[in-house]
Amino acid sequence: MTKPPLYIAALLAGLLFYGTQAFSQQEVSVKTTISRRQILIGEPIQLTLEVKAPAGAALSWFPEDSLPHFEWVRKGKIDSVTQDGERSYRQDILVTSFDSGTWVMPSLPLLVNGTTYLSDSARIEVGFSRFNPGQDYHDIKDIIEVPNPFAVYYVWTVAALTLLSLAGFLYFVWRKKQSPAQRSGQAGTGRGPYEEALAALKELKGQRLAETGQLKAYYTRLNDIFRVFLLGRLRMASMVKTNDELILQLKQMGLPSEEFSRLAQSLRMSDFVKFAKYQPAAADNDSNFDIIRQSVDLLNNTTT
Repeated sequence: MTKPPLYIAALLAGLLFYGTQAFSQQEVSVKTTISRRQILIGEPIQLTLEVKAPAGAALSWFPEDSLPHFEWVRKGKIDSVTQDGERSYRQDILVTSFDSGTWVMPSLPLLVNGTTYLSDSARIEVGFSRFNPGQDYHDIKDIIEVPNPFAVYYVWTVAALTLLSLAGFLYFVWRKKQSPAQRSGQAGTGRGPYEEALAALKELKGQRLAETGQLKAYYTRLNDIFRVFLLGRLRMASMVKTNDELILQLKQMGLPSEEFSRLAQSLRMSDFVKFAKYQPAAADNDSNFDIIRQSVDLLNNTTT
């Protein structure tokens, strides 16, 4: 059998080498999709991360650090499927921004077999609702004096409120001087903060507010139940704090990181529904209810 010339063998080896390199470079692909490029302040957008890699590749997923000018709303689970020796990954992430302007969502690094791949960056415009010059202009009217037939009772009303405030203050001072044992003994005949929270959650579940489209009322009530529990169980001034302030204070409670992260996302979701008119899915409504229920159990056991 005649051996091929040396230069032909070298050429075939080179083609095989470069063909292998080209194939290996195509084994990993990263794709980023943004649902919208222009949003109003507080309006959520969906970021989709898609990756294709060899089935046996060692993969380190994109880090979930904070993004400049953007807030995480919900991080979906990472779905994957294997076909013909290739594994495909997908994750849907909901983000928003409360900073007006044009911002660039940076590339996120993905580590596959020791090699770093970057997702696409995205340019997002965040603005306010546009002013409509076609609407009628309403000038500010002067103050109109209206006779008040009940003005004579103001003095008595103020006096009564002053006495009630004084009585409330004295009661507060008296309660402060009592020992924890005395307070627990007095509350032993009724339900404690934990039992009250469970009863309120059960009542909210039976009202079916989320199923009938009353999402703002549902999330407002769910948030209030948790705040009242924090006030009664932890003596936390929860009724006068924002959810962001509550998250910072709850971070000092030593909760497990995963449970704390889920609770923080649930509280932020309540704000998005109440103030940004976000419409979560039915599964999210049930999930947020379960998170608040589990957090009540965890905080009650942690502080026992």
